[in-house]
Amino acid sequence: MKLIFMGTPAFAVPTLERIVEKGHQVIAVFTQPDRPKGRGQKDAMPPVKEAALRLGLPVFQPERVKRPEVVEQIREMAPEAIIVVGYGQIIPKSILDIPPHGIINVHASLLPKYRGAAPIQWAIANGESHTGVTTMMINEGLDTGDMLLKWETEIRPEENAVELGTRLAEAGADLLVKTLDELSAITPQPQDSTHASHAPILKKEDGKIDWQRPAREILNRIRGFEPWPGGYGFLRGQRFQIWKAVKGAPSLAPGALRVIGKKLYAGCGAGESIELLEIQTEGKKRMPAAAFLNGFQIAQDEGLQ
Repeated sequence: MKLIFMGTPAFAVPTLERIVEKGHQVIAVFTQPDRPKGRGQKDAMPPVKEAALRLGLPVFQPERVKRPEVVEQIREMAPEAIIVVGYGQIIPKSILDIPPHGIINVHASLLPKYRGAAPIQWAIANGESHTGVTTMMINEGLDTGDMLLKWETEIRPEENAVELGTRLAEAGADLLVKTLDELSAITPQPQDSTHASHAPILKKEDGKIDWQRPAREILNRIRGFEPWPGGYGFLRGQRFQIWKAVKGAPSLAPGALRVIGKKLYAGCGAGESIELLEIQTEGKKRMPAAAFLNGFQIAQDEGLQ
């Protein structure tokens, strides 16, 4: 099939690679412009651009895909379908109407649950036991189009958003290829909006831990918000990032810290606690909690804010 691919993050790369492997004709790849990244703030290519160049595909990076000249460019390309995976821009109706087979999206949730920009992160943070990927037809709403195919999986007990995202990216690629193969036989299914939930884009403050929450809720948010914004509190006025933790045994007040042997615990709601396994203090590298304790003395009754 003659396709245009629109995507930006690493999550989209397996889908692009798979449709090329399967022999589909990808006539153009649209992705976000290069953006400053890292301490040096040098322009960096999006992962999809890197993949497209490696595959020898033409790349376009418009600031706004809805601009008339971009719409006309896409119309002249005459794609049979457009594939969208995490592109990062709203597709206007002027483009929705171009491909005869529509615009097909790979979305990392079991729609209609977790519509929005961060479905993987919020599924883990909210303690879901299962998730998956859905292929759907894009319409003018936010992830509200008719569903095509689904794939479901269990969220593993200690799996974080990075690990789950890697699995869903591969599954989404397979599901998209299957969707294209069976497109003529698939009956699109409308979403039941009464069962919809929203997964908004993450903000820095989402990672601030509320120590009044139960231990399991805190652990879910730490896993769900890796690598950003992560789960963090403040110790002596400085940011204290918690990268890995497990359920603890001691009963502690919310936010209270306690050292037992070479282990560090933090109190949660309902007298529960978590054991901190890997942490990062402001201006320092990630380290095991035991290494942190070697050079840091926790005062009596000291706690995290």
